[in-house]
Amino acid sequence: MKTIFKVVLGCFLLFSGLSCSTDLDDVAPVVVSIPDPDPIPEPKAYSYLALGDSYTIGESVCETCRFPEQLKSGLQSAFPKDSFSLEVIATTGWTTTNLINAIDTKNLKPNYDLVTLLIGVNNQYQRKPFSLYEQEFPELVNTAISLAKGDKTNVIVVSIPDYAYTRFGNGNTSISTQIDSYNTFAKEYCLENNIAFVNITDITRLGLIETNLVANDGLHPSAVAYAKFVERILPIAKTVLSL
Repeated sequence: MKTIFKVVLGCFLLFSGLSCSTDLDDVAPVVVSIPDPDPIPEPKAYSYLALGDSYTIGESVCETCRFPEQLKSGLQSAFPKDSFSLEVIATTGWTTTNLINAIDTKNLKPNYDLVTLLIGVNNQYQRKPFSLYEQEFPELVNTAISLAKGDKTNVIVVSIPDYAYTRFGNGNTSISTQIDSYNTFAKEYCLENNIAFVNITDITRLGLIETNLVANDGLHPSAVAYAKFVERILPIAKTVLSL
C-alpha cells in the first residue's frame, strides 16, 4: 500500500513528459532557471550647441522662448531620465563671417552630441556678395561637423526665415527672392553631403496673415513661430540622439 501511494504521489509531483518513479527517492528535482532582469540604463548627459544669429539668440523673445531652448525642452521631455546642456553662439546682426570669427575665439571641444546651424540672413540684409555665402556656409557646416564629434549625422541645418512677411519687410518680394537663393544653396549643399536640412521658411511666410508668428518688434519670429520650428526640428534631433 505504501509503495502504491509513493508511485501515485511521485507522478503527481512531476511535470508532464517525465516518467513516474516507483520511489520518491528516485525523483530528480526540477530546477527552473530565472534570467537576471535587464540592467537599468545609466542616465546620459547630452550637450547641444546652437550656432547662428538673431534667429538663434531669439531677438525680441524671452530666453526660454528662442528655438534652441524650446528644442532642449522638447528633448528633455523625450528623454526624461537624461540631462541636456545648451550652449548658444549667436548674436543679432551676425553674418557668416562674424560667426566664423566668433567660433575661432572660443575654446570649444569637439564633443557635442547635437549642433544646429541657422545663418545667412544678415549676408543678404547687409548686401554681402552671394559668393561669400557660397564660400563660408560650407566652412561653417564643416566646423559644425567637427564640433559634433566629427559626425555629420549630429548636425542639423535650419533654413533662413523670410522677414519679407513682417511689418518691417512689408511684403517685399525681392527679399523673398534673395532668401530663396540662400536657402536653395544651403539645401542643395546639405543634400549632396547627406546633412539634415529643415525648412522652416514657409512658416515665417505666414507672418502677415498670422501676426502672432512675428515678435513685438515687427521683424523677428515670435515664441509661437519658434515652437513651430521645433515641431519640425525635434523629430530629427530625437533620431540623432537615439542612434
